[in-house]
Amino acid sequence: MYTMKRRRVIGGSAAFAALLGLVLTSMTPMGPAAGSESEPELARNADEAVSVVEVNLADHTELDKLVDTGVDLDHAAHLNADGTITAHAVISAGEADALRARGFAVGDTLHDEDDTEAVLAERDATIAAAVEENEEFAAAADAAAVSDVKIIRADYYTSFGVGYLSVEAKWADGQTNSAQLTVQRDSGAGTAIGSGGSQNISRFVDASVYLYHRGAAVVETRPDTIQITSPTGDVATAKVNDWLPIEGDATWGPNYQTDFITSYLTPTELYDRVKALAAEFPGISEIVELPNETNGYRRNAQAVLGTANASRVAVDSVAWGHEGGNDVSVALTSPGVADAPLSVAVDGPSVTVSLATNASGAVTSTAAQVVAAINASPAASALIVAYTYRGNAGAGVVAPTSAALSDGLSAPETVSRDPHPVYAIRIGKTRDGSKPGVLAYAQEHAREWVPPLVAVESAERLLRNYAQDADTKRLVNNLDIWIVPSVNPDGGHFSFYDFASQRKNMTNHCERSGNADFLARTSWGVDNNRNYDTYSLFDGYNGASSSCTSGTYAGPAELSEPESANIDWIAGANPNIKFAMNLHSSGNYFMWSPGAYITPGRISTPRPTLEEESYFWGASSRILTEIKRYRGMSVTPARTGPISDVLYSAAGNSGDMLWYKHGIYAWNFEVGTQFQPPFENEDPTGASAHAESQEFANGLIELMRVAYDFDKDSQRPTSSVKASASSEAGMVDVTFDVSESAAVFYTLDGSKPTYESALYGTAGLREGAEVVTVPAGTTLNWFSVDSAGNVEKNYRPDGNGKNHNSTTVMAPR
Repeated sequence: MYTMKRRRVIGGSAAFAALLGLVLTSMTPMGPAAGSESEPELARNADEAVSVVEVNLADHTELDKLVDTGVDLDHAAHLNADGTITAHAVISAGEADALRARGFAVGDTLHDEDDTEAVLAERDATIAAAVEENEEFAAAADAAAVSDVKIIRADYYTSFGVGYLSVEAKWADGQTNSAQLTVQRDSGAGTAIGSGGSQNISRFVDASVYLYHRGAAVVETRPDTIQITSPTGDVATAKVNDWLPIEGDATWGPNYQTDFITSYLTPTELYDRVKALAAEFPGISEIVELPNETNGYRRNAQAVLGTANASRVAVDSVAWGHEGGNDVSVALTSPGVADAPLSVAVDGPSVTVSLATNASGAVTSTAAQVVAAINASPAASALIVAYTYRGNAGAGVVAPTSAALSDGLSAPETVSRDPHPVYAIRIGKTRDGSKPGVLAYAQEHAREWVPPLVAVESAERLLRNYAQDADTKRLVNNLDIWIVPSVNPDGGHFSFYDFASQRKNMTNHCERSGNADFLARTSWGVDNNRNYDTYSLFDGYNGASSSCTSGTYAGPAELSEPESANIDWIAGANPNIKFAMNLHSSGNYFMWSPGAYITPGRISTPRPTLEEESYFWGASSRILTEIKRYRGMSVTPARTGPISDVLYSAAGNSGDMLWYKHGIYAWNFEVGTQFQPPFENEDPTGASAHAESQEFANGLIELMRVAYDFDKDSQRPTSSVKASASSEAGMVDVTFDVSESAAVFYTLDGSKPTYESALYGTAGLREGAEVVTVPAGTTLNWFSVDSAGNVEKNYRPDGNGKNHNSTTVMAPR
């Protein structure tokens, strides 16, 4: 059986580095821009309040620049009707000033850190990936051979009972002309165009490149056909498709149990929950402790003494806070006499620094001198390490003051302070690697509290329905399912108990000459979903930062963090895993690779083939239909697609690693519209952790059905050729039709087609299949192979097969 192969990343190789070097010579530096002396640092102190704030951007190029600062973005990037973008950043007042100093327009405050049940922000924008077929399209239109407007998609869908029509179209003059396109609708089959009203769609320009027009509008009745007349008078029509239609009864049986979630769960509670499940169902599940422990929910105790930067003294305990560091105190005292020397005394956990004075009794010790004295004292340096504040020379004279050191952590003792194991529950009747595998993992980002509930709800459904639901039994008997309810337990605990907006893990990689002090403690950590080793910051891709306090800090190296190394280990150690779902929030998005690009030039990671892209879309439709089944919530077409098409570049994300490195069909949920919505909501259509856990668990279970069907698929695809007159004399335009998601390999020289032959591709971004133009009379030989490896007609494409498809293409008369 033939299996489609993914491209493997040549990470770190000399060849890749040399190739990348040609690109990077014209690139701006990654990470935060180098600041001038007058430019505030893009960092926050832990005592600063954090808010969700609008940042108003001129276009997608400016959005890319904002992403490259490493600022903590709340997944929102709203495309406005005038082409501007409104992004949402999770920032302090100081960070807002730093963005303004860099030329960004900081707007209204939407939400503050104390209101974790309020709207953190809903994303509503799409960022496209690459320069596509504009020139060819415009040239064809200039030749008057085809209409200068082309309808890409026309999708009707309902959400919470309201009907919408979403339209995407391309216009040949879209690169230079900002005019909207008007969509005329009929009011059903057999009715006149225009009887259903009209709507305008706006052009979508990214990195100064026009990609297409798009827009959605409420419609009273489902139209059957739409028509667009371009400003030049050319016309295009298209039939309307149903997006996520719900047909028939629920996919599970009458005894199927759901709704096992009653509250938010901390990482400790999540692990306890899956351990209890595995103990209850030992025949079909087990707990797997992943090989890499996290740093742990622990920190050294710290303090910063003083207020002016030049005279501040920062101190860290040698011991972890919970192991004695929290008992340490430091006092800077004036001896009250003239000409006193600088001295350090230690009494148990108390460090007292007697400051030097001059002839008049005034204190003369500078911060640098105090730091040196403490570190030179064997007794003091056994307890603490002192340093000047954020690399300052420390020339300022200190003032008498004192501080008790603290690790700043407030979780109860039930939360372990030790390095933390990360656990997966592995579900399946046969768990030896012989069955196709599915991986689901949640809480890479600590503040996203709903995705772990989706993971646990799904595990409960699989195990508790096994005995009485035949469909569930088929899944458990025939799949090897890995569910990691919390990838990032340290950050998760910190978000629950200390800082609700925590995105990253808790590991402090900052140098003491930088931002390692106590006032930066809510900014530390690595963004686990930027730390993977495929198309990463270290490969030159955008969307991650080298700053240790950035919201998208990629870490000191690829896979430096145990959290990301664990996901890589699962995929690498279990080659039977063919499907994966990364559970995130928020925004009600559904995405897959490619997920990163390089600017300028918007050089994208390799796009999936037409067959692979078709499979992603087809499987996605099944999954999203089951999500909608719960309460009618639609993940819209504009929020469905490759990550870098519908959001922005995210260098080093886990989905790209799973797809390109491990050959896994990998998706990404963005659950709900808030990180921490109310658990229940009186409005049945509103933000609700409970409702979101149920609807997205529907989708995750459907992914497992997709995996089951993929493995059991023995149906061979069929394909045919459609020929039409070309705009070029003596030429024929050829397209292929296939019965399912399948790759088509073809030849034009009369030779037998093999896997080395030309692969039928896409026409452009979200535009479907390409058109192959050939001379009339060309002999076309081809075969198709579906995503499961079934070859049309059982043809042998090794050069020995004889039963490939063949036709001589002629222009229709």
